[in-house]
Amino acid sequence: MTLLYTHDAADGHVNPPGHPEQVPRRRAVLDALADLDLDRRSAPLAAASEVLRCHPQTYLDRIAAAVPAEGWTALDGDTTLSPGSLEAAMRAVGGACAAVDAVLDGQDDTAFVVMRPPGHHAETQMAMGFCLFGTVAIAARRALDHHGLSRVAVLDFDVHHGNGTQDLLWNEPRALFASTHQMPLFPGSGAASETGAHGQIVNRPLRPGTGGEAARAAWDDILRRVAAQDPELILISAGFDAHADDPLANLNWRSADFAAITRAICETAAASGARVVSSLEGGYDLGALGRSARAHVEALMEYRA
Repeated sequence: MTLLYTHDAADGHVNPPGHPEQVPRRRAVLDALADLDLDRRSAPLAAASEVLRCHPQTYLDRIAAAVPAEGWTALDGDTTLSPGSLEAAMRAVGGACAAVDAVLDGQDDTAFVVMRPPGHHAETQMAMGFCLFGTVAIAARRALDHHGLSRVAVLDFDVHHGNGTQDLLWNEPRALFASTHQMPLFPGSGAASETGAHGQIVNRPLRPGTGGEAARAAWDDILRRVAAQDPELILISAGFDAHADDPLANLNWRSADFAAITRAICETAAASGARVVSSLEGGYDLGALGRSARAHVEALMEYRA
C-alpha cells in the first residue's frame, strides 16, 4: 500500500516572497497523490535525541534560538527561519524516523515522507541550501543505532548534491551514500573522487543537459554497487528538481525517469529483502513536482519485499 507521512506543520515553515522553497510545494505533492490508496499517517514531532544522532547540541540550540517570533531570520543567503520552522523541521525528522520504525516493524514495505523543509544540504554544524537538519541521514542513524541494522543505503537523485548527507555519513562504514547530481551546480561538492572515509560514498556527477536515458544508466551502475552491499534498508532522498521543467537546474529528466529509477531501486531492494523509505527533498516547478512525485510513489506501491 505504501505509508505516507505528512503534517500541516510543514506549512508553518514560510520562506520570504519569491523564495523557490515555498509552502505550496507540499500541497502540490499531496494533491497529486490524493486518489492513491495510501496509508496516511501524521508525522510526529521528533525528540531532540534524534537530531543529536547527527548534529551536536550546540547546533540544535543555535537553530532554536534563531527562530523569530515573527518575520524571518536569515541563516545564509538561501536558508531562513520563520516562527514555524523548527516544528516543521522536527516533524520532518520525526516522520522519517517513524517511517523507518514502521517498515522495519513489518507494517509495510515502503513509505514516503512529504514534509518540508528539505534536509540533504544540512551539514553537521551548518544549515544551508534551504535545509536545517539532515533528515535522511538521521533516519539512517536511527536504523543503524536504534534498530541495530548493519547495512543501510542512502540514495539521492535530487539535482543538487547532498553535501549534508555526505558530511553526516562520511565516517559511517555501515551506510553507503550514493548520489547523481548536476555538476557544476550548487553546492559545488559531489566529485567522483569524494568517496568517504571507508570508500562507501559513490558520486556520479552529470553534465548540464543530461537526459533520462543517461540518468537511468548511471543509476544502473550505482545499483550494482548497492546490490553488493546487500542493504537491509534503503533510504531515498527524493528530489524532483532534475525534471526538465525545474527552474533551478538544467537536467532533462521526465516523470517516467523518476518512475524507472524508483523501480530499479526497488528491484535492488528486493534482492536483499530490504524495505524502502523515501523522503521529499527538492522540486520547484509545482506541476513537474506533482507529476514526478506521483510517478515515484506509484513505483513504490508496486514493491513487495
